[in-house]
Amino acid sequence: MTALRFLTLIWPGLPWLWLRGSLSGLALAVAFAVAVDVAIVVTWIWPGLVELPLTIGLWTAVAALWLVATVSAVSGFPPPIPVGRGAESDTLFAKARDLYLSRDWLQAESRLRELLDRSPTDGEAQLLLATLFRRTGRAAECRRALEKLARSDSGGPWQTAIATELSRLAADDRDTDDSAVVLPIHDESAGARSRTAAA
Repeated sequence: MTALRFLTLIWPGLPWLWLRGSLSGLALAVAFAVAVDVAIVVTWIWPGLVELPLTIGLWTAVAALWLVATVSAVSGFPPPIPVGRGAESDTLFAKARDLYLSRDWLQAESRLRELLDRSPTDGEAQLLLATLFRRTGRAAECRRALEKLARSDSGGPWQTAIATELSRLAADDRDTDDSAVVLPIHDESAGARSRTAAA
């Protein structure tokens, strides 16, 4: 897998675009593609469009852009996203779980966010955070977190738990809708007026 990661160095901007989804990586990759396309067009498709020194200068600029971007990417190559949990992350998850079970929502959320900063693909931590959102009445955040987890690869082993949480969330929504029903208050004077009018 490491060799495949280093293959992204072939195209400028690709390491950040492919491995991190970075917009600056996308901009650099597109700029390089445009520069290469223009150089190819003026060299082989319409060779008479520009003079030879300008074509050589264009290829030199493309090579310089590639060299600078590759050296920059090698020096700041994004580290791989951790797939599993290490011993330190296990300890942090256990602490977050214990805080959740003791209903210390604020500290539990803080520990879970810290864990997800270290290991963003930890499906169990994402699920616990979504459950915490539901328990604290943050239904919109809960739904977003569960839907994001369901779409990710790390959510695969947790599909049953995700479905259970979504059904609990839907049940909570139905309970909230039922409790919002307002019943009319019987007005004695209105009843007396209607009886008088009928007589």
